Amino acid sequence: MTSGSAADFRFRDIALVAYGPSVVSAVGHGAIMPVLALRARDLGADISVAAAIVALVGVGQLLASLPSGALIARIGERRALVAAGFVDACAMAFAALTDSVLGLAAGVLLSGVCWTLFLIARQGFMIDVVPATHRARAMSLLGGSYRVGVLVGPLIGAGLIHVTSITSVFWLGATMSVTASLLAGTMPDLGEEKRAVAKASGHLGVWTVIGSHRRVLATVGSAVVILGMSRSLRLSLLPLWADHLGLSASTTSLIFAGAAAIDVAFMWPGGWLMDTRGRMFVAVPVVLSMALACLLLPLATSVVTVSLVMAMIACGNGLGSGIVMTLGADSAPVDGRPQFLGAWRLCGDIGNSGGPLLVSAVAAVAPLATACLVLGVLILAGTGWVGYWTRRVDLARAAEPGTVRAGA
Repeated sequence: MTSGSAADFRFRDIALVAYGPSVVSAVGHGAIMPVLALRARDLGADISVAAAIVALVGVGQLLASLPSGALIARIGERRALVAAGFVDACAMAFAALTDSVLGLAAGVLLSGVCWTLFLIARQGFMIDVVPATHRARAMSLLGGSYRVGVLVGPLIGAGLIHVTSITSVFWLGATMSVTASLLAGTMPDLGEEKRAVAKASGHLGVWTVIGSHRRVLATVGSAVVILGMSRSLRLSLLPLWADHLGLSASTTSLIFAGAAAIDVAFMWPGGWLMDTRGRMFVAVPVVLSMALACLLLPLATSVVTVSLVMAMIACGNGLGSGIVMTLGADSAPVDGRPQFLGAWRLCGDIGNSGGPLLVSAVAAVAPLATACLVLGVLILAGTGWVGYWTRRVDLARAAEPGTVRAGA
């Protein structure tokens, strides 16, 4: 199975091996994340420690980005996916069995490490099997497969908890990870010859690859940081504003559920737009929608107006499904691709982690409404930076279809 020509390519030919492991794994993660803090509380953690344990998922992802790229370069995408699934299953099983907060923390941290390894390997496989003309749609579906899992997972998890206990959700996650691993084992190993050549000549070091492509990482990569940061704000700022207005937790959850449906609906149009018009035409709306939402949020004083603001964010976020992976695939070099994708993933993780920290920092020194306005202005400025560098990516793709030169 290779990318072949665009005329012969059909998404249904790769659907099971390309998207099956992602959907299945995301169901497990989607079921666990809403109850992770509750599991910590059951084990005796106070609120701050429970929040810290939830944050360890992101910490694991940050720590694993660069090492994951180096590992994939040596063992390949298929072996990495199989290994990530089985180790993740062990981490979730341990989280179910442990009777200590420290044990739960270790399991969560390891799960975050495995998830990053899984995502980078998935991205590399898609670069190989999908023609450049269909790349954005393929990556949008890949991002969307995670969204579908996150929607379905909590529903299954809620049913399990109702009839058994909270630990059953972790066993569900372990089962899903094993299933994802077995599905990944059916995919072809497309990079075996390339790895053999690299082994004979010596694998490129992670820092060597980063140094060779430092300009593209500092420019387009920094745009990815802004993209990740703006998207993550909705998960921290919107709940705070809803709480500020006195909306109930159930009402806030319903608003987020409606937004998630909009998010999924815009997934395919976003991929099509990136492939046919360019990456900039999606990247800019992603950031701009969040900037406008921050500026409008102080005016949203009811369920209806908060829902409208959230719907606007969801439209932009849905269009941007897979945008970070697409830009990474565009920018990745042929030699040292896994190492580069590890660094690229780190850029996205920095943005995802930085968004909530930025909200916390601004809200600590200003009223929430003022914080919204400050964040809106900052993100609006970032929109220009994202637009400029993603436009450069589009120009480079037009000059040399399917590739982006470092420092474009």
